[in-house]
Amino acid sequence: MRADEPHPDVQQILAAVEAADTQPLAKYGDPDVAREVSARMRADADGPDLASVENRTVPGPDGDIEIRIYRPDTDGPVPTVAYFHGGGWVIGDLESHDLVCRHLARESGCVVVATHYRRAPEHPYPAAFEDSYAVLEWLATNPDETGGDGRLAVAGDSAGGNLAAAATLRARDEDGPDIDYQLLVYPSVTQTTDWDSREQNKEGYYLTEPDMEWFGESYFHTATDDDPYAHPLHADSHADLPPATVVTAGFDPIRDEGIAYAETLEDAGVAVEHHHYPEMIHGFYSMLAGQANLEAGHDAIGKSGADLRAAFEL
Repeated sequence: MRADEPHPDVQQILAAVEAADTQPLAKYGDPDVAREVSARMRADADGPDLASVENRTVPGPDGDIEIRIYRPDTDGPVPTVAYFHGGGWVIGDLESHDLVCRHLARESGCVVVATHYRRAPEHPYPAAFEDSYAVLEWLATNPDETGGDGRLAVAGDSAGGNLAAAATLRARDEDGPDIDYQLLVYPSVTQTTDWDSREQNKEGYYLTEPDMEWFGESYFHTATDDDPYAHPLHADSHADLPPATVVTAGFDPIRDEGIAYAETLEDAGVAVEHHHYPEMIHGFYSMLAGQANLEAGHDAIGKSGADLRAAFEL
């Protein structure tokens, strides 16, 4: 499931990360410092132009939640994609995934709404999940506020893929928002660690074992192992869920659990588009500008957008 070695462009990125000596982020022992270091690594780029980008807040279970609405240059209302950013539930914010959301809005033709959920360790599970689901409910009942037409998808990468998958399960279980599609980019769906990819890729490929342990301990220390909203792979059933796109990468330590989730969905009768990139690392989907400008990242967002367009017949 992985190439003999990472793509040459990825090797350059990994060499730059090693030279900067910024990882693992867990070594700082302070989430605010880790967030600051991570922010300094972002590409300074504006991304594609859109019809509008708007910041606002919506009600949440513990105060207002910041969201950012990306409207594509299209006529009339269009479907809405609720996007939940990655970052191990500890780092990441609206800025870290601004480029991803801009590109996805353009490629999909959908309104993309990003959520700045509460982060761990200050706010452990289920805070991020509760915030994400609250935004999803708000979007489902207020499509006119975003330029949406009432149709709804969820999306997210890594920790955000966990939140998107969990929200989809809860919506089914509780007869909640009607979700038409789910886009899961190298989703974290279990705390089980006995995967080949976890051993193969635990160091030297951007996402490291110390960071995975730190993220998990920060967010999940109040969750049980069999809670499907914490660990979606362990849900009793995956039937009657919406069609999905799953994106995975060969040199990603959580590659195998993403593949397992795609296979589990398929076994439950869910239609799945699986896009696998054998030469890529965790995080490649958001490496879209500057020194970390990967053709595969643009390709994956293009395919994701095409899948959403097909699902909504845009």
